[in-house]
Amino acid sequence: MPLPLDPGTPAPVSIPSASYPATTKQAAGHIDGILTDVMSTFFSDKILVTITQGGRLAQWIHVPLEASNAAATDQYLPSATSEDSLLPMSHLTPRTLLGASNSEREIIGQLYAAQIASFVASKNPDEKRTVVVGLGLEKADANRENFYDVVDLVRKCL
Repeated sequence: MPLPLDPGTPAPVSIPSASYPATTKQAAGHIDGILTDVMSTFFSDKILVTITQGGRLAQWIHVPLEASNAAATDQYLPSATSEDSLLPMSHLTPRTLLGASNSEREIIGQLYAAQIASFVASKNPDEKRTVVVGLGLEKADANRENFYDVVDLVRKCL
């Protein structure tokens, strides 16, 4: 028999049924000679993507997929040209939550987050969950080849 609730205790809240456990995908590869692990977890309200090197996470960024002005999203549909498809969607606004010890690291982190969110949105245009990206890169450099290698590894998890 359950214990009676104390009058000052809030009533139990029913939690909506969601798939449990959350779907998780992982991939790993060497980028610039450093083992890089990527994991994505699809929660009912958020999509979490972590990119780690050396098992560390130093920066957290979130990117809401839902534009603040719903009418504005039509002008940001993916372009048919291959050059434009490499650019992040311009209506996405990444925000650093934690980390980014300097402006270069913050800018690179936001670039990764915007690119990842663009992939999620282009894969499913109806997706409205916020994308949260955790980064733990050894070097925060703007090397194009390393950037594409990391993004390709993330694509395997989305």
